[in-house]
Amino acid sequence: MGRAFEFRKARKMKRWSAMAKTFTRIGKDIVMAVKEGGPNPETNSRLRAVIQNAKAANMPKDNVERAIKKASDKNTDNYKEVLFEGYGPHGIAILVETATDNNNRTVANVRSYFNKCDGNLGTQGSVEFMFDHTCNFRIPSEGQDPEELELEFIDFGVEEVFADDDGILLYGPFESFGTIQKELESREIEILSSGFERIPQVTKPLNEEQTADIEKLLEKLEEDDDVQNVYHTMAE
Repeated sequence: MGRAFEFRKARKMKRWSAMAKTFTRIGKDIVMAVKEGGPNPETNSRLRAVIQNAKAANMPKDNVERAIKKASDKNTDNYKEVLFEGYGPHGIAILVETATDNNNRTVANVRSYFNKCDGNLGTQGSVEFMFDHTCNFRIPSEGQDPEELELEFIDFGVEEVFADDDGILLYGPFESFGTIQKELESREIEILSSGFERIPQVTKPLNEEQTADIEKLLEKLEEDDDVQNVYHTMAE
């Protein structure tokens, strides 16, 4: 198995699957998708993907429809996607993806979390290069063979395919999202969910005490309402 498989396995076993405020994060994704491409999922591929994710997260249909309607209102503020980069204690690189309607607030909060946990907020490009920006799609496993799928989709950008308890995952570079999405839809293969992840190229093992230091910082970041995702180079 490749790095995407190991990354997904570790994240599922720990914090990611238990991350709070899922509906809030999806709601922000809906707003950004609608502001970018309109409220019709038939013509807005990004919104179509977010709705699939909402369904996978068991978000009520009424909530989704309200979010789309709210996002269509010209008076509704858009969210800006801002990436923060820095180092936690013990030399662990950290990437923080945010969606904010008040950048000054978000910068101040993220900086304070790093400072309080003996970390340092870095400049743009300081750690992003340590991570591969990937896209992923989850499809049903019934009637699908991971090895065959990998061969069939390699020309569309898919680099890794593997199965878990919830279906089959296809991974590719960030830039291949639209191509892979289009090909899955053209073959009428159901997309259960999709998204983006930043996979560390190299991870660093820490002892129990050092791990606790990093966990403290990660928890503060993940509890912030503006934070969408947090990635790091600590081995899990």
